[in-house]
Amino acid sequence: MTAQAARGIIEKYLKTIDSEKHNVEVAFYGGSFTAIGKEKQNELLDVALHYKKLGKIHGVRLSTRPDCIDDAIAENLMQKGVTEIELGVQSMKDDVLSKNKRGHTAEDVVKAVSLIRQYPFKLGLQMMVGLIGDDEEKDIYTAKRIACLAPDFVRIYPALVFKNTEMHNSFLKGEYMPLTVSQAVETCAKLLSIFNEHNINVIRVGLLLDGDDAKNNFVAGPYHPRFGELVRNRCV
Repeated sequence: MTAQAARGIIEKYLKTIDSEKHNVEVAFYGGSFTAIGKEKQNELLDVALHYKKLGKIHGVRLSTRPDCIDDAIAENLMQKGVTEIELGVQSMKDDVLSKNKRGHTAEDVVKAVSLIRQYPFKLGLQMMVGLIGDDEEKDIYTAKRIACLAPDFVRIYPALVFKNTEMHNSFLKGEYMPLTVSQAVETCAKLLSIFNEHNINVIRVGLLLDGDDAKNNFVAGPYHPRFGELVRNRCV
């Protein structure tokens, strides 16, 4: 994405939002933002910062990996007006992280959280259930470890299989079987209860297949358009 494209998207949505009545944020999601070059990061962040200084948006949030954040990166993000950082934790079990080739460890998560807490960012942690080598016991362990890290909010996603991924290859070979909707709902309901007990806000449960590309590339797994609703009803 270019700065011009980012500016166009922001302008498009600002026309539909009253920024005086609503909290408006620019979000850089869909990848590990701080893993891209610093020049490209700043090119995009400067666009968001411009609108923040004008008072048209109130915050800037991004997602990244636990092993793609350090003091120099955090300092730059703070100077560029970033207000929230989400880390794609996925699991706190090293064997699961290794089997899914995440490229980071549970200890990397702990270190990243400790570092981010030294800055005035809000912190969100994302976890995923039903990964390769995962099971409900490991998911519950991950949720408890995440709760102990006391993030400001959490997202819970069920693992889905998409075309042209290593998970897809494992699925085709019969080496990996994703959770059913029922299994995923049952597990996520238990995780939601854990976070509720620790007064941690869960702002999202489940993925939304937005756009034709996502829908066309979806192969298997516990997808349901109202997955979060199913989970929350299961907790009642």
